[in-house]
Amino acid sequence: MDTRDTELKKELDATLQARRELGEEYESALVDSFLEKVDQRIDGAVERRVRRQFAEQQMVAARDSRSPGATDSWGERFGFGIVSLVLAVPLSAIGGGVAELPGLLVAWAGIVGVNVVQAARLNPGLFGLGRRRRDADTSGADGWRD
Repeated sequence: MDTRDTELKKELDATLQARRELGEEYESALVDSFLEKVDQRIDGAVERRVRRQFAEQQMVAARDSRSPGATDSWGERFGFGIVSLVLAVPLSAIGGGVAELPGLLVAWAGIVGVNVVQAARLNPGLFGLGRRRRDADTSGADGWRD
């Protein structure tokens, strides 16, 4: 038996003992007092449960907001594309000016590489990466890692 249950049982026993000693004229007040204690216990249990569920929901929301796909917004993709194009101009000029065609190719390979990594980060299913992840880990019931 739970300690709270034993405490409640003791309260009920004390209420019944008081009723025997005081008589039936105090029965209503004793019952009301006991029911008030029961209500307080129920309210406390409900409040603890609601707080726990709220905390769990907050933890899930925080975990989901930190997931890689959670920041995948149109603005982020657009901004990254603009920054890549803006930086491509001076990188192309420096690479082409220093090492001519090979320097230009290295500069553009770097720009394309950074954009591919960014695209793969924002969309794990791109380039077949999601399939490899699913095939590599079959520990879950549906084959996907949590």
